Amino acid sequence: MENKNKVELVRHSLSHLMSMAVQELYPKVGLGVGPVIDDGFYQDYDLPESINLDILPKLEKRMRELIKENIMFVQHDMDFDTALNLYKEDPYKTELINNLKIAGEKNVSFYKSGFFDNLCAGPHVTSTTEINPDAFKLDRIAGAYWRGDEKNKMLTRIYGLAFDTKEELDAYIYRQEEAKKRDHRKIGAELKLFTISPLIGSGLPLMQPKGMIIRKEIEDFLWSLHKNKGYNRVWTPHIAKKELYEASGHAAKFGEELFRVKGGDEEFFMKPMNCPHHMQIFADNQFSYRDMPVRYFEPATVYRYEKAGQLSGLTRVRAITQDDGHLFCRVSQISQEVSTIVSIVKSFYTTMGMMNDYRVSLSVRGEDKDKYIGSDEVWEKAESTLEQSAKENELNYQIVKGEAAFYGPKLDFMFKDAIGREWQLATIQCDFNLPERFELKFINEKGEEERPVVIHRAISGALERFMGVMIENFAGAFPVWLSPVQVTILPISEHQKEYADSVFKLLKETDIRVELDDSNESLGKRIRNAKMNKVPYIIVIGDKERDAKIITVEGRTEKLENITPEIFIEKVQKEIKERTLN
Repeated sequence: MENKNKVELVRHSLSHLMSMAVQELYPKVGLGVGPVIDDGFYQDYDLPESINLDILPKLEKRMRELIKENIMFVQHDMDFDTALNLYKEDPYKTELINNLKIAGEKNVSFYKSGFFDNLCAGPHVTSTTEINPDAFKLDRIAGAYWRGDEKNKMLTRIYGLAFDTKEELDAYIYRQEEAKKRDHRKIGAELKLFTISPLIGSGLPLMQPKGMIIRKEIEDFLWSLHKNKGYNRVWTPHIAKKELYEASGHAAKFGEELFRVKGGDEEFFMKPMNCPHHMQIFADNQFSYRDMPVRYFEPATVYRYEKAGQLSGLTRVRAITQDDGHLFCRVSQISQEVSTIVSIVKSFYTTMGMMNDYRVSLSVRGEDKDKYIGSDEVWEKAESTLEQSAKENELNYQIVKGEAAFYGPKLDFMFKDAIGREWQLATIQCDFNLPERFELKFINEKGEEERPVVIHRAISGALERFMGVMIENFAGAFPVWLSPVQVTILPISEHQKEYADSVFKLLKETDIRVELDDSNESLGKRIRNAKMNKVPYIIVIGDKERDAKIITVEGRTEKLENITPEIFIEKVQKEIKERTLN
């Protein structure tokens, strides 16, 4: 049996053991649903009283006792009348059984484990002896509406973690603890990087000065990777007439996610994507085959109405700034253009330290073809062309059905951060459909009109989301080139202030982001403040440094003593220029 399948059986079986332990405490408990999830399992209960985390160790202890009893999991079928009688006091199981009856099932599947007989399709382990008692942990308690409908009763949901080994469980718990420490919402507030204002609205973050420094550095780096590869910057407005998105198909695709704007008698949409705008720029030119490819670059904000419950800091927002690019090319040029984009992706993520363990999803159409625009012939051409490009660029890719954009297939790049979490960031999308819709054309060698192909690409994905990922990846301790404050200068007392001022001025003149803290706080507190603000370099100036015109520098991994300000400036400038991770 494959390892993944085995752990899923264990997780499902642990869910039943948890219900056995709960039922011993609350004999008349109502049993909701309880599926296996990526890291374990959960079960919903209708309990006669509210519970807190104090109950979890007690339930865990009882579950481990049950595991030692070598309880067998035995499947058996039951007719509907018997099943309904068994659960006559449980409205949740009764509803599930009646739904199975309506669906035309002939009988109902149950699994018996000891005294517990539960409506369940399985599968399970054969015996509790197959469960490692040290490789699971009850994790948390939450509320959940029955069947996910807020009109229904709120049930108590208990989550559990489960893995093959204790080492895997411990590693997962460590990553979860690290994730809490690295939460970009927490660090963003502590370092004053961004603000969410209730007067402006959820999902509409404001960049503080320090956050804007990081954002601008990322944006400038992205442009530096494109400017010598034939890209031209463009700018497009934030709204457009609804007819634009009706023509592109975005109006039908995004529906209620679109923000609508009324201006006099005209109706506009806040743009959900930049591509229809860029196609209007292309259409207003007379290009020939000699001009192809035509490449546009625009870090532009688009707007989508994400549900409030799905919003999260910078990683899920309603104002999404894409480092957007659109390339208009010939079919014969697709492979070369994809190769160029891949080289940019690799340069960008290597600099960020995230290129070591990546994978690519080649997202193609699913079975429901009504979700997509364009003919089968166009889609088959787009998918085969993009897959060929993936092969030629030796990308670590897998085909994923049903995840394509509505206008074409795509390559989605998945990267892991410092604690092993995977993020979908860069994307390359091949589009034969929108050029058709907008009747785009150029003149080929024969003097005839030819339809271009459009390649949509974003390297960071979205600047807001990427910033959130970076904050958590670096835990706020950014490399020097990204740090809002690169150096803090701390004179021990007022006697060194004049020399500290001169060092400050020298660093400032060389465009190093430097602060001077000569407040009345103790030196120890000022050092702590600088470290809490994740400043890469702290310069402490005492009498020795003042008299010898030198500095003492404390970095994150090194201490530099008795060096001149000029030597230190050279070091920092080199790290900034090379964008080193240090």
